[in-house]
Amino acid sequence: MSSSHLSALKSRHADLDAKIANEERRPAPDMALLAQMKKQKLKIKEELLAET
Repeated sequence: MSSSHLSALKSRHADLDAKIANEERRPAPDMALLAQMKKQKLKIKEELLAET
């Protein structure tokens, strides 16, 4: 896998991490949105691990 693809995956993973943290800090976080973002983050993490 190309290093640019790995960099893109890492960037998306970090972006989701920041979005999750922001959502969790809200007074009334959207639990469905959080669950969706966490699933996406896990999928990206699994793809990163498979490539390294």
